[in-house]
Amino acid sequence: MRFHKENLIHCTASPVAYRDEELIKLRVPRRNSENLRYFWSIAYRETFSTSSSRTATSPEVPYFEIFLRFTIPDNPNMLKLVTPSKSLVIRINLVFLSCFLVLYATLLLRPPSTAVYHENPASYVRCSLRDCHHKAETNYKMKAVLLEESVDMNRSNKTSRRKMARPSFLNVSSGFIGRGMRIGMVNMEGEDLSDWNSIGKTIRVSFEKVSEYFEWKDLFPEWIDEEEEMHETLCPEIPMPEYEKYGYMDIIVVKIPCKFPAEGWGRDVFRLQLHLIAANMVVRRGRRSWSRKPKVVVFSSCRPMMEIFRCDDLVAHDGDWWYYQPDIKRLEQKVYLPVGTCSLALPLWGKGNDEVYDAEKNIRKSMSRSRSKKREAYATVLHSSESYVCGAIMLAQTLQKTGTKRDLILLIDTTISVDKRNALAAAGWTIRIIERIRNPRAEKDSYNEYNYSKLRLWQLTDYDKIIFIDSDIVVLRNLDVVFSFPQMSAVGNDNSIFNSGIMVIEPSNCTFMHFMQQTEEIISYNGGDQGFLNEIFVYWHRLPRRVNFLKNFWSNTTVETSMKNQLFGADPPKLYAIHYLGLKPWACYRDYDCNWDIGDQRVYASDVAHRTWWKLHDTIDESLQKHCKLTKQRKIELKWDRMQAKKIGFPDEHWKINVTDPRRRG
Repeated sequence: MRFHKENLIHCTASPVAYRDEELIKLRVPRRNSENLRYFWSIAYRETFSTSSSRTATSPEVPYFEIFLRFTIPDNPNMLKLVTPSKSLVIRINLVFLSCFLVLYATLLLRPPSTAVYHENPASYVRCSLRDCHHKAETNYKMKAVLLEESVDMNRSNKTSRRKMARPSFLNVSSGFIGRGMRIGMVNMEGEDLSDWNSIGKTIRVSFEKVSEYFEWKDLFPEWIDEEEEMHETLCPEIPMPEYEKYGYMDIIVVKIPCKFPAEGWGRDVFRLQLHLIAANMVVRRGRRSWSRKPKVVVFSSCRPMMEIFRCDDLVAHDGDWWYYQPDIKRLEQKVYLPVGTCSLALPLWGKGNDEVYDAEKNIRKSMSRSRSKKREAYATVLHSSESYVCGAIMLAQTLQKTGTKRDLILLIDTTISVDKRNALAAAGWTIRIIERIRNPRAEKDSYNEYNYSKLRLWQLTDYDKIIFIDSDIVVLRNLDVVFSFPQMSAVGNDNSIFNSGIMVIEPSNCTFMHFMQQTEEIISYNGGDQGFLNEIFVYWHRLPRRVNFLKNFWSNTTVETSMKNQLFGADPPKLYAIHYLGLKPWACYRDYDCNWDIGDQRVYASDVAHRTWWKLHDTIDESLQKHCKLTKQRKIELKWDRMQAKKIGFPDEHWKINVTDPRRRG
């Protein structure tokens, strides 16, 4: 329904009184007709305010409009006949106010749209980006993102267009393409695409550009309500094109701006939006046949995001042009997952209850349909010291107790003795010897001098996927379901980064070579591999924290302590794995968690988690237990820490506990 300003009584009501139009405005146009024609209509519209009267700090809130349209003749006598009395005006106002309240109440009570995650691990969250981020059963709602004007490239000013020449590898003579192609053009406003007509038909893809106020932390929040206790999680969404408007295409071409070397250039939401549009278009509208595979061409001075367009799929690179032939199955897996980490990639909860999601049963169903053996493995890394050998033995033993049939791969360097290697092999590891990788920014002989050795995992190319697990973790429940998720899938740490203690990776020699090229350039926030990897894989998928439950008590509240200790000690286990931060259990006496004795380590202390580790330890073979003994130096350190705790007088008085651990004298 269209309305003309000069024909309207315009009444606006707003929750925030910053609009001048709050008062009724009446404009009477001139008409030539002598006949009285009187009619009215009511319309409702919800929109975002663009009033010039707004201040710079005024919020963008919806306002509501009611229109009364009428026609009044030019004859003054007739005008007198239709002039309402004061009481009539009041009654009319009351009628409109009632209508407004009814409409407003109707909108408030309107139920949200619904969508439910698929529970089959082979197709988790297999729905569109705009529709899959909410759960009706738990009142999981979406928050609309404030959008800027739609990028409609068909309306670009033709006179100001620049000629976009094709890259050399897109000539017919190159052998990469043929004629008669259908080419989708993304973010090509202001570009003259006539040079592309010789190889096919260009179709401009329209989309709504994400707002400049949309920040990376909105997509990758530090914390989300994974336990669904608040039932009010709000997630933003990135606008995508209306895919059904476009036919099948052979090539998707996208122009992606690059803000390098500006701070935070890699965490730009508009840059991510363009990558996701290109990926979704090639997955949803790419033409597939035995002789043709859809392709992606990126124009950017920065390397495209490796998390979305893998370097293994790069066919050609010429200046600012990057030509990919994506593995569609891998790419499809990524685009059907929730965007960002505001939503879990892996739902762990049953519908309408708090029972742990039975991931093992679902993965068994998925595996029963697969005839080929998965090239997948669990892996960890030991280097420079034997202090984590006991932890690696425990990791292998607990993995095997969960019933996994995947390979267990251990990367070690030559600092690990033959005796320890034999014990690790007996525990279940297949051992591979590696050469350490030095962190060029680390100080000599520092704890993180060789922690980039973990990057060797990407050289395990005889496997399609690896789940890396730190050797200070014990696994309590089967983790095979996590293989269903792509690189990089991990648990959140803080801010917008992931914890690299457990992560899904996809080995690739070209990815490893890219790492080696970046070790001098990237500054790790923590000086280690976790900070480095978070600068490479800025776009990642959130696994539930129960997959890699960190043993810490940052908030230091009774509620946090009670909840976490209940999870640490649950039998049967509710956690998939416990990550022992701080001083490790095998480096403490069995009697209590020695983190209690050191001031800055007390946030990692939990006697419940400590007992859980030792309970598991006592189930392994005695020949393996002997590799968890205390060294002479470690006994001296424990004695000193207890003395200092007594001197400080920590109120929990763990330093008073009588030590009965037989390793104290062994």
